[in-house]
Amino acid sequence: MREIPFYKPSIDESEKKQINEVLEFSGEPKVEELERSFSEYIGCEYSISTYNGTAAMHLAMCALNLKRGDKIICSVNSFPSVAEVVRHFDAEPIFVDINKDDFNMDMIELEKVLEKNNHKKLKAIFVTHVAGQIANLDKIYELANIYDVKVVEDASHALGASYKGKKIGTTGSDIVIFRFSPQMKNAISSGGIMVTNNKQLMERAKLLRNHAIVSDGWDRFGNLGYVYDVVDIGLKYDINELGAAYAIAQLKKTDKFIKRRLEIAKIYDKELKNCPHISTPIKKSDHIYNEYIIKVDKNRDGFAKELSAKGIFTSLHFIPLHLLSYYKQKYSLRVNDFPNALTNYQQILSLPIYTGLSNEEVLYICKQIKDIAKTRV
Repeated sequence: MREIPFYKPSIDESEKKQINEVLEFSGEPKVEELERSFSEYIGCEYSISTYNGTAAMHLAMCALNLKRGDKIICSVNSFPSVAEVVRHFDAEPIFVDINKDDFNMDMIELEKVLEKNNHKKLKAIFVTHVAGQIANLDKIYELANIYDVKVVEDASHALGASYKGKKIGTTGSDIVIFRFSPQMKNAISSGGIMVTNNKQLMERAKLLRNHAIVSDGWDRFGNLGYVYDVVDIGLKYDINELGAAYAIAQLKKTDKFIKRRLEIAKIYDKELKNCPHISTPIKKSDHIYNEYIIKVDKNRDGFAKELSAKGIFTSLHFIPLHLLSYYKQKYSLRVNDFPNALTNYQQILSLPIYTGLSNEEVLYICKQIKDIAKTRV
């Protein structure tokens, strides 16, 4: 039986070349090259690299000086890392329901939540761009200005995406988080990037990223001199040279990756357009299809199992946070508290979409979906 994984990294000689330069101690330090290259690609002032995307999110909260009891508004339809980094400060994530079409925060619901939680402890809106489709940033910035809160973007799915002609990372948010390596486990390499145009936020993040150590004694191999000081409670979140080397090679392919995903999405759109029981993604704004999310109106779980039996692996983006045991119990949340997110969750299914996926494989996936759909009454 053939097997089509949900995601498979695209690796060639460019990754090997970058990694070999690290092992040979040649050229510019890769961490510095990554941060410079990323800032140039995005068009932002400052890039601070970390060893994964969650570390970048946590570092962003540190840079904002988040404290116990502070409130961060976030979509209920996001990966657990978003609320998780807030809870590590004993701060409170405040969830917002979503728009059924693009899976991002619903602006009417966001405004209601802001009004209800208008308090000096309200610190920021943490925006997630689900699947690579960009949230309504103009409205978010308008509301953030009214309620005097920061805007942080989880752009894990939006590297290379644009909003009204501006790359994500340059549209006006205080901090934007990106990541490399989509795998949650056994990743070949991992990396995260926090970008900002705010010098104060950048300096605090860079200080805390490596134990809050202050020293002029670092040598080119990363060794610390014998004279140093520690000026705050820091972390150990810096990316290593091998991880940075891999990330540099992947960064250079970003536009190529997006181009291929758009080609695949076009095939899915065409082949599944009239498929019974299947709804294809609704494009409401710029979309780079980091995920291709369909809706299955009858027995989504059974549908996914039948696809798996045919060697096609799928995923969910996402299980709403209020359905997860920790948040459900911690905040006494009910299943129906976020009806749009609940309805979507019962139907959504993410299909494979990545550079190494051939047209023949995409057509095979479509054929299996249509065959399974015929059995639904």
